[in-house]
This record gives sequence, C-alpha cells and structure tokens, in this order.
Amino acid sequence: MSGQAIPFLDVGGMVEMLREDLDVAWKAVLSHGRFVGGPEVEVFEARFAEYCETASCVSVGNGTDALELILAAAGIGPGDEVIVPANTFVATAEAVCAVGARPRFVDVQPDTLEVDPDAVAAAVGPRTAAVVAVHLFGQMADVDRLVPLTQRHGLALIEDAAQAHGARFGGHRAGSVGLAAAFSFYPGKNLGALGDGGAVVSRDEQLIGRVRQLANHGRAVDRRHVHELRGRNSRMDTLQAAFLTAKLTYLDTDNQLRRALMRRYREGLPPGCRPLTQDPRSEPVHHLAVVRTADRDRAIAALDAAGIGWGLHYPVPCHRQPAFAEFADGPLPVAEEAAEQILSLPMSPNLWAEQVQRICAVLRQVAA
Repeated sequence: MSGQAIPFLDVGGMVEMLREDLDVAWKAVLSHGRFVGGPEVEVFEARFAEYCETASCVSVGNGTDALELILAAAGIGPGDEVIVPANTFVATAEAVCAVGARPRFVDVQPDTLEVDPDAVAAAVGPRTAAVVAVHLFGQMADVDRLVPLTQRHGLALIEDAAQAHGARFGGHRAGSVGLAAAFSFYPGKNLGALGDGGAVVSRDEQLIGRVRQLANHGRAVDRRHVHELRGRNSRMDTLQAAFLTAKLTYLDTDNQLRRALMRRYREGLPPGCRPLTQDPRSEPVHHLAVVRTADRDRAIAALDAAGIGWGLHYPVPCHRQPAFAEFADGPLPVAEEAAEQILSLPMSPNLWAEQVQRICAVLRQVAA
C-alpha cells in the first residue's frame, strides 16, 4: 500500500463500482434505440428536480450551456452586468460573455474562498442584472446573505452548482435557492456522466419552459416545424440520462464518504497545509479537497515523488486571464493571494482512508 500510486481522481474506478447498474441502463437504451429524447431523459429530469428540492429540471449538453441558457432565458444580454467571483472556472465568465453581458469580477472570503457578499454589495450598479453564486469546491456560497441582497436590488440570483451536487446551506439544497441553478455532469463531478452533460433546475416554470425551448433550436412546444426563438442544440443524450439516473441513487452515500475523508484530512494534515474553512451553516459535499500552503512547489514535489496526484483549482483568477482582461476593474487581493497557495488533494468516494493517511504523512514531512 505504501508504495502504490494514488491518482488525483480515479474516474475508471468510480465507474467500475457501478458497472452492474450501468450495464442495465445501457441495455435498456439499446433495446428501444431512442438515443436522443428517450424516456430516460424525462425520468432523470423528474428525479433530479426532486433531489434538488425544486420544481423542474431541463437536461442540457453541459454545465456551461446550462449557465448560458439560464442567462438567456432570464433576458440578460448586452448592456447588462453580471457579478461573478474571480476564483471560479472560466466557464462561469464565458457564459456571461456568450449572452453579450459583462462579467463584473469580485473578491471572495479569505477562509472559505466563496464569493464575498460584501464585495457583491459594493459591486452592484445601475447595469447589474444578476449575481452568480458559485458553490465552489462543493460548499455553497453564503446564500443567507446573498438572497436578501439580490432581492433588495431586484437582481436575479443564479446558482453555479457545478461542484455542489447535494450540498446544503442553512437547510437549503443547492439548486433550490436562486432563480435557477446550473449543474455540470462532467465525469469527474460528484454526479458525473460517462461524457458531457448538464442541467438547469428552477421553481420558475416559465423560465424552465424558455430554457427547454432555447436548448431545442427554439422550437415551438406544439408546432415541431415552427421555431419561435433563435435557439441552439443542447440536449442530453438518452444514454447519459440513463447513466445519471443509475448513479443518482448512490449520490448521498458517496457524499457521506467524501465528508468522512475530509474529516481525516483535517485531522491528519499539518498546520502548513490548511484545509479551507467549513461554514458551520453549511453541509458541503467536498467535490475537491482544497488546502492552502505557503510553499506549494515543495508540497507538489513531495507528492510527485510519492506518486500522489494533485490539482490546482484555480491558479489564475478569471480577472487575470487574458480572455477576460478587459473586464478587470482592479486588484482582488484575496483571490490573488489564494491562487498562489491553493492545492487540491485526491478526493473521491473510492479513495481509501489509508490513502488519505499516507497523503497526510507525506505532507507532514514538508509542511509542518
């Protein structure tokens, strides 16, 4: 065990754990041959909406499409500003730009690295149309403060829940708080497809209907050959819907395993590798196990020498990315400092407790 490599994420191993269930799903779709728009899509949408404790779900091609479709369906576009935390995957900002709006980057809280509600409040201006609450690394943003803030200013609160399947904050499930929420089912997510996939969930049936129409070429609900909107093709394959329904059964159990592993990290890591703070109101799902360390290069070298995988999420904040440089309004010191220190350690439901102990032991040698 001590000399075996530990991958950052063993997607193949996670799939193998559910091989029998996935084989059943595969055979069911093969038997009817409706590979786009098959009955499994409707089943998944209903079950995922129920899981998220909201009214409706539209499955789409990927998580980035989900964000863009929410913005478009909400009527957000040229001339509008959307407030976005700087330390998120670029897809959040890409979606804003794709509808012609301007991303307004703000800083994050130093302990959790979730979007800072005070920074959001300070960034609201006459053109602000929405705030994207990114539930980063599997912990929800402070929706207790963001909900009244956005309501007070008449803004749409959109949840980027791509890393937060099953997370809670103050009793509220990710996806049930804002106007709508976007999920990604990229294979490495807590609920991952065997390919790309995404979903929009919302209590607003009118918005859900518009998202569904936009994602299906703008086609009229009752007239197949009439296209009322300039839409796009962003539909989830039937196979992916079948696989996701099979995997959804195990999501809560897998998330509990992630929590147990994160507790072991907190107990075993040295002071020089500090896990991000968990808000006491929050029930995270630990999509990623992120620590901060002053000497990241040394920690990485030690992990490499021990055959232990690692990741960086994200070493370049969005406002410092060349693609979004024109939207940088100034320095964002918390996100910038964190970008130099963050390090993602292995985390998945098929990680062993003994492997976490070994990872901690390696880091104790270099970051005491």
